[in-house]
Amino acid sequence: MEPVQCDEPNPYHVAMKQLEIVAEKMNLDDDILELLKHPKRTLIVSLPIRMDNGRIKVFTGMRVQHLDAFGPFKGGIRYHPKVCLDEVKALAIWMSIKTAVVGLPYGGAKGGIICNPKEMSDNELEHLTRRFTHEIMEIIGPYRDVPAPDVYTSEREMAWIYDTYSEAQGYATPEVVTGKPIAVGGSLGRREATSRGTVISVREAAKRLKIPLKGATVAIQGYGNVGYHAAVLMAEYESKIVAVSDSGGGIYNPDGFAPKAVRAHKNETGSVTGYPGTKSITNEELLELDVDILIPAALENQILAHNAPNIKAKIIGEGANGPTTPEADEILYKNGVFVVPDILANAGGVTVSYMEWVQNLTRESWSEKEVNSKLEERMVAAFDEVYAIHQKEKVHMRTAAYIVALSRISEAIKARGIFP
Repeated sequence: MEPVQCDEPNPYHVAMKQLEIVAEKMNLDDDILELLKHPKRTLIVSLPIRMDNGRIKVFTGMRVQHLDAFGPFKGGIRYHPKVCLDEVKALAIWMSIKTAVVGLPYGGAKGGIICNPKEMSDNELEHLTRRFTHEIMEIIGPYRDVPAPDVYTSEREMAWIYDTYSEAQGYATPEVVTGKPIAVGGSLGRREATSRGTVISVREAAKRLKIPLKGATVAIQGYGNVGYHAAVLMAEYESKIVAVSDSGGGIYNPDGFAPKAVRAHKNETGSVTGYPGTKSITNEELLELDVDILIPAALENQILAHNAPNIKAKIIGEGANGPTTPEADEILYKNGVFVVPDILANAGGVTVSYMEWVQNLTRESWSEKEVNSKLEERMVAAFDEVYAIHQKEKVHMRTAAYIVALSRISEAIKARGIFP
């Protein structure tokens, strides 16, 4: 299976445009921009595994390492039938920006395997994960590249990566990967971390806009790990969850519903659709609902130039990576929609991944309260810094976040120089 062509708009082209917009705005050194446009390393591997029917099937996997000016590469691995190389390259670039925004000692990376995990058995997925780990083993490691979960991967896959890598090394190396189960060195608070960071960002935005979270209406696109936990956390602020969706479609009730009950329904039926007392809506319709807060927590390229004018939410907190195109950004900004960009809003995941990595390196274990406290402190500080640039430069929050990140990256690259 060869790398597929990316759907339009091409995510890598979107990432390039975002970089160029900010580079011009902040008068970034042309040499730095040229470096940032090209990932340091791209590895594409064939992954032959024996399927349950006894036949061998060859999958394609990839790992893109973008930047390591601050420290090891860091980024998730996704399993999806539409994984494409330009998407993975874009996600690696966004990880570099994201870690710089929140001040973590990491660079950006991303990985993916072209497959449909919904049509594969647990046995086949385990063989696929272990084969992929074996094939990329020479370029990953605790001080080289530290993978994590992403779309359709979870703690289970991370445990398989940890075990495969450790067996090759001859000793336990939990620090090679983050997002693991608690039993094998995972961090308390990691499962909810991306959602918690998104909700903290939304809360901070609501403070600036003087929108009370109590009673605020919320629509969430995507009801996987990020979307579900975002719904639960928003409900804890007494916000009203009125719409959620997954790949099967969406549900809407203006009076709201209980996130955990919807999750139970999804676990039982395979989708949020058909939940009692709700109206069926499409993923596209969900984006255009008249709500206070919209949280895109699915895939990239959801808010585009054609539907951005119809967005009615006052705040968008991007739980997903790359849900909004540059053209849509401008439309939303002109229409007064406050967007907390992915590179800030969903940085909670990599922030607690960093904490997991530190705990593994030092063989320590922190309480969930301590982890959440550290996450809160770092996310609020990052939001305040980005918001200050947003106000000073009169730019939207994504551009402000890029300015913060690229300033740090530029300084690090110039300090280290080019070898040889």
